[in-house]
Amino acid sequence: MSLTYNLSPDGKAFTIQIKGKFDFNVVQAFRSSYENVGESKPKVVVDLRETEYMDSSALGMLLNMQKSLGDTVESIRIANCRTQIKKILQISRFDKKFEID
Repeated sequence: MSLTYNLSPDGKAFTIQIKGKFDFNVVQAFRSSYENVGESKPKVVVDLRETEYMDSSALGMLLNMQKSLGDTVESIRIANCRTQIKKILQISRFDKKFEID
């Protein structure tokens, strides 16, 4: 498991990348990552390109992030999902709460 994040130099995009398993083991790191989102109302991208596994705690973390960030960000997008991850998000109706691609 590995979690990295960065704010683009212009402050318009904040990206969180999760490699490996997106589960309860990353809860503290995930929460800490979006505390650094900045003040420029960036677009947040949760990049799951290298995420192999996601469980219900990951869904809760995404909802908590959305609630916590509220209007401090322009949007939240879940990007680069593998087929299996995208199915989990769709079954959980997250496509109604987030942009997913």
